[in-house]
Amino acid sequence: MPHIIDHPDRPYVGIRRTISMTTFGLVADRIGELIGWLAERGVAPAGAPFLRYLAIDMPADRLEVEAGVPVAAPVAGEHDIFAAHLPAGRYATVRHHGHPDQLVGVIENLLLWADKQGLKWDMTRDGDTEHWGCRLELYQTDPRVEPDPGNWDTDLEFRLA
Repeated sequence: MPHIIDHPDRPYVGIRRTISMTTFGLVADRIGELIGWLAERGVAPAGAPFLRYLAIDMPADRLEVEAGVPVAAPVAGEHDIFAAHLPAGRYATVRHHGHPDQLVGVIENLLLWADKQGLKWDMTRDGDTEHWGCRLELYQTDPRVEPDPGNWDTDLEFRLA
C-alpha cells in the first residue's frame, strides 16, 4: 500500500545518460562502478542505489536517467561522475517485491492511488515529455546476495508538488 514520507535533502554521486527502453544498461550497469568509485575513496554508501528519472518521453522512447548512490556528506565528482542532492520534500512511496520487469504495473498503481488521493506530482509536461523533480527507483536488494530478481525489493519514491 502506498504511503507518504518526508525526506531531507540527500547528497549523492551519480552518472546521467539519455537512453531508450532498450539501452537501460548504459546507466543502470554503472551503479556498481559508482559504488566501487566511492569505496576507492573510503566513502560508504548512505542508502540504497537508485535510478532517478529526470525526463520521460515514451512516444519518442527517450529517457533522461541518472544512476546514483547516496552518501552521508557531499563528495566531489570527477569525469562523468557528479555530486548532487535529491531534493527535500514529501514523497509518495511503495515497495515492490519481485522482478523489476513488473515495475510498470506498480508505477501505474502508484499514479492511480495518488490521483484518487488528490495528490499532485513534482512534474511538468512539455509536449509528450514529463519532467520530474524527483522520481526514484531505489534498489534495496544486493544482487550479489540475492541473485534471483524475483526476490528483489525495489522502492518507488515520487516527489509530490
